[in-house]
Amino acid sequence: MSNTNYIGQSPKRVEDKRFTTGNGRYTDDIVLPNMTFAHFVRSPHAHAKIVSVDTSEALAMKGVVAIFTGQDMKKTGIVGVPAGWQVDFINGDRMKEPPHALLVWDKARHVGDGVAMVIAESRAAARDAAEAVVVEYDVLPAVVNAAKAVHDNAPLVHDDAPNNKAFDWTLGNPIGEVDAAIAACAHVTTLEFTNQRLSPNAMEPRCAIGNYDQYNEKYTLYTTSQNPHLTRLLMCAFVLGIPEHKVRVVAPDVGGGFGSKIFHYIEEAMVIWASKQINRPIKWTSTRTEAFLTDAHGRDHVTKAEMGFDKDGNVKALRVNTFANLGAYLSTFGPAVPTYLHGTLLQGLYTTPKINVKVTGVFTHTTAVDAYRGAGRPEATYLLERLMDKAALEMNRDPAALRFQNFIPPFDGVTQPGYVTQVALQYDSGNYGPVLERGLEMVGYENFRAEQAAARKKGKYLGIGFSTYIEACGIAPSAVVGALGARAGLYESAQVRVQPTGKVSVYSGSHSHGQGHETTFAQVVADKLGIPMSDIEIVHGDSEAVAFGMGTYGSRSLAVGGSAIVKSIEKVLEKGAKIAAFKLEAAVEDLEYANGKWTVKGTNKSIGFGDVALTAYVPHHYPAGLEPGLDFSSFYDPANFTYPFGCHIAIVEVDIETGKVKLNRFIAVDDVGNVINPMIVDGQIHGGLAQGIGQAMFEEVLYDDDGQLVNASYMDYTMPRADDLPMFETDRTVTPCPHNPLGVKGAGEAGCIGSTPAVVNAVMDALHPFGIKDLVMPMTPERVWRAIHG
Repeated sequence: MSNTNYIGQSPKRVEDKRFTTGNGRYTDDIVLPNMTFAHFVRSPHAHAKIVSVDTSEALAMKGVVAIFTGQDMKKTGIVGVPAGWQVDFINGDRMKEPPHALLVWDKARHVGDGVAMVIAESRAAARDAAEAVVVEYDVLPAVVNAAKAVHDNAPLVHDDAPNNKAFDWTLGNPIGEVDAAIAACAHVTTLEFTNQRLSPNAMEPRCAIGNYDQYNEKYTLYTTSQNPHLTRLLMCAFVLGIPEHKVRVVAPDVGGGFGSKIFHYIEEAMVIWASKQINRPIKWTSTRTEAFLTDAHGRDHVTKAEMGFDKDGNVKALRVNTFANLGAYLSTFGPAVPTYLHGTLLQGLYTTPKINVKVTGVFTHTTAVDAYRGAGRPEATYLLERLMDKAALEMNRDPAALRFQNFIPPFDGVTQPGYVTQVALQYDSGNYGPVLERGLEMVGYENFRAEQAAARKKGKYLGIGFSTYIEACGIAPSAVVGALGARAGLYESAQVRVQPTGKVSVYSGSHSHGQGHETTFAQVVADKLGIPMSDIEIVHGDSEAVAFGMGTYGSRSLAVGGSAIVKSIEKVLEKGAKIAAFKLEAAVEDLEYANGKWTVKGTNKSIGFGDVALTAYVPHHYPAGLEPGLDFSSFYDPANFTYPFGCHIAIVEVDIETGKVKLNRFIAVDDVGNVINPMIVDGQIHGGLAQGIGQAMFEEVLYDDDGQLVNASYMDYTMPRADDLPMFETDRTVTPCPHNPLGVKGAGEAGCIGSTPAVVNAVMDALHPFGIKDLVMPMTPERVWRAIHG
């Protein structure tokens, strides 16, 4: 690697030195003077009236500092935590948005609902005292299934949400047109399925520390957040009513999130509010059981989908009806996931001319559901790709050929306009055939089909499954998402501060929880400025250091955050050129910038970046009228989403005696636009694949009919282990994004989006001789065995 060419290279991750040596600084590592510890009393019932809460015995216990109950919070007038997205009913009625109280005083609405907060001198003392709080409950019937919760006789989660509906929503062509198109089709493939609920299971449990400074009347919140500025905005403007300039939110190193740490949680607001009441810092750290019960879950759709084809195999129409489980309360982006992140992606890669999707958002007596890696895009991809493979089997067509036949033709978004879908989006650029062609080449498709046929004669059942996906990343622009219901802008900010010595500090509103921002952002800056990466520091996660930001989720860091950095770099270079021109006694237009210096064209006269930086701060010999300093900020609001795409192929072997599915091979060919750091992109793809395969084969949050989460531990909730997965075979095509300065599209969620249906399709292909057309995920040995032998 040259010392100026960093984009496209794979230097080691800068941040890994501290992580691999145990020197990361996570929220729970922070110890403040005179700190106390909190433990929450949580409802053991999914639905119950709170008759009384007796804290007298607990308050008398050694080390207890204070106890706050729902009745205490009711007296404050604090309404609770709001949603960050508005989705209205089809008839124009407003979304039902019952308050999510910081501590409940009337009814508990899911197992784990917070009833009281115990604060003590130690974790152990707080936990022991919490067990001494006596709560009398009047247990009520519960409902956990979204499709059943809308029935007239279902128990209500909230009295002001009839039939437990938060909203119903539709998108696409008029339903009458789609009905007619379906009726006219030569073949219609129908799929009724549940996209099961998942738990995010970040490596680091959530943690929050609240600290009130009575002398300066300021608050500090340390929290495990992907989005510290949004947490501050929601907490200040909508929950506690504290002026924003009085609150600092710090998210130090964050050990994974997968979406679950985007949202503003009640524990964050409670430790801040209570720290003022006791005038001491308060730390709360989630246990693993609490994480299962209170971290926002993902997925949980009950869907009926119908895809119609003409006699030649061309897709003519798609009709979708989904009940989306939102849990007991609306989480920050909960309403957006099944609508604007799921419904808008149902065009997929195909030229389907008629599409209608209806989504009903439903309250149930379960943990809130929100964005989990992929957030709506995996659900849309699963629906489309299962339909496509099922249709191929039903019509006796090759599943790869059926996809090629229906792909949207290539377009670059520059010489040809972006592709306008039937579901409100305009794709930026795409060339979908090559990813599938490369995948078929890597897998050796014709040879595999011959091997499969020979194996079946010997009683060995192999299967191959395809998934060709598209996703929307870098959610934007703000004006559009605002019209669609977003209650915040979705831009990003970046400040590039050149120090007098030429070293550079970058302050980004994006925040890393494993993505490697300190490396990739530094690569972008080093490449653009022609300086060593070691001269650059990346600062993020602190609302006092970074003016504002919208955080990290939706694979937006480089596409939005990186573009904001580039805008600030351009301002630095523009001003630097004026200083360089003055020092070199040349016109700005006669200069060129490369390898960290400005040079007068056609000469050897030049001045280095560091010399210009020093001149900017020591302006003794300086252009008249030009202010000193070299420090610029930018806000970047994208013109559109970015649209990565790809092809995932799974090969499985099913043991018909035991039902065990073995994943023999997995091929992923992704197009994420231009790539800054190939190693980091590969790592993102690998991690996403593991999670997507986990959904297909292992993972599921299980509630019983009483609303009890029956597998809320790692003894019961199965996640993939290393020996469950093959060595992933990956490759890429490159179709640059035409509307951001880096040409990047996003890679963080791609693996999780395409992999799940690829695995399920492979299992269905293996089981085709048994007449099995569909199975409920996950593909556990018991389910597969029962399908074969039932």
